[in-house]
Amino acid sequence: MTNNFDYDVLYIGAGHGTFDGAMPLAAKGYKVAVVEADKIGGTCPNWGCNGKIALDLPVQLKETQQRLKNIIKGDLSIDWTQNMLNKHKVIDGLPGAIEGGLKAFGIDVLHGYGKLVDNHTVDVDGKNYSADKIVLATGLRPNRLDVPGKEMASDSKEFLNLEELPVHIAIIGSGYIAMEFATIANAAGSQVTVLMHGDRALRQFDKEYVDDVVNDLKEKGVKFVENTEVKEFHGEKCKMTIETNNGPIFTDFALDATGRIPNVENIGLDEVGVKYDERGIIVDDHLQTSVEGIYASGDVAVTGQPKLTPTAIFESQYLTSLFSGETTDPIEFPSIPTAVFTSPRIAQVGVSVEEAKKSDEYTVEEHDMTADWYRAITNEHIAKRTLVFDKQHHLVGATEVSPEADSVIDSILPAVALQLDKSQINKIVHLFPTIGSDAWQQL
Repeated sequence: MTNNFDYDVLYIGAGHGTFDGAMPLAAKGYKVAVVEADKIGGTCPNWGCNGKIALDLPVQLKETQQRLKNIIKGDLSIDWTQNMLNKHKVIDGLPGAIEGGLKAFGIDVLHGYGKLVDNHTVDVDGKNYSADKIVLATGLRPNRLDVPGKEMASDSKEFLNLEELPVHIAIIGSGYIAMEFATIANAAGSQVTVLMHGDRALRQFDKEYVDDVVNDLKEKGVKFVENTEVKEFHGEKCKMTIETNNGPIFTDFALDATGRIPNVENIGLDEVGVKYDERGIIVDDHLQTSVEGIYASGDVAVTGQPKLTPTAIFESQYLTSLFSGETTDPIEFPSIPTAVFTSPRIAQVGVSVEEAKKSDEYTVEEHDMTADWYRAITNEHIAKRTLVFDKQHHLVGATEVSPEADSVIDSILPAVALQLDKSQINKIVHLFPTIGSDAWQQL
């Protein structure tokens, strides 16, 4: 214990921005507490990554069968109710498992709403707890449109708990969540309409590859309405009308997927003087806020990095090293990969295609993978990869669109993260035959 505080470190929020660092910190002998007003584990295990992938696996099986329909006879269909039950079977135990893990390391789990009192004190439902250091890991929540009838629209959490699949789903937005849920709902048999604010989906990714995904969804029956402004919802929640500048949209379920916003309200930031803006909590290169002793990690922290689970994990583990004295260096982010889990998927890491093509510092190699022997096995009709090399021919970026883009980018990630040269790449031998070995041979 330091200076007679209750804890050495107290975290507000119990997602990846917390528990991936809190447990190893406690294992080093530090007194740690975690405050959580909702489910332990935060968004990713409970209302995001884990649930999404559980629902998506049958989609991938169906997609594979369609590509191999001359070999695998019959038509597969997704039983939405059973798929949802399986999702619950997989993820419903995660909060308890994570809490059990925290307690096993001697961490106090304080169920309640945490609010800053000063830079060493947190109020949890009327009781004060003191700590040498405080970490804010309050994450993001779904944005909600500010139009009449907005309460009729649902968010991603509600979609991931739909007991019955609506006949028609209108999805407002065209980012990660919108495109992934459009893929899942369409494959499960729902009629899907995507209302786009502009004329381009998934702006974080290469336009050509995004167009491949959008056109594939269109061929499967998904409708895209560009440059749409939602003006009002009316009717009933299970049978509503969405009034837009492009005319009315009639639907059984409206998903507001217009982005995510930081949880910065009502946690004492203004009272204590912690600076924040519409992006989240402002931090320095040690993840410390504008108030000494108060730090932020995970999606709520403004670091310039993608707001992804791997980012939150890295930040949380960095704080463990910082607090335990293993480092005093500023945080140095590695190459963080990202993927959109559509069908096909898009994944990328490092220097983007758009950035590379604007600079003469890079060499860009584009590959059509559809003729590759490994892709021919599963009859992939969309499979493209772009590799970005620097002047020394180090691989510094990679982007792929294909059914296995996430696995491919993950397999070649070490070459990007460590900036391996050709001789070093040649020293790494992958299992064969695998998608990883096939991808590695082209570096």
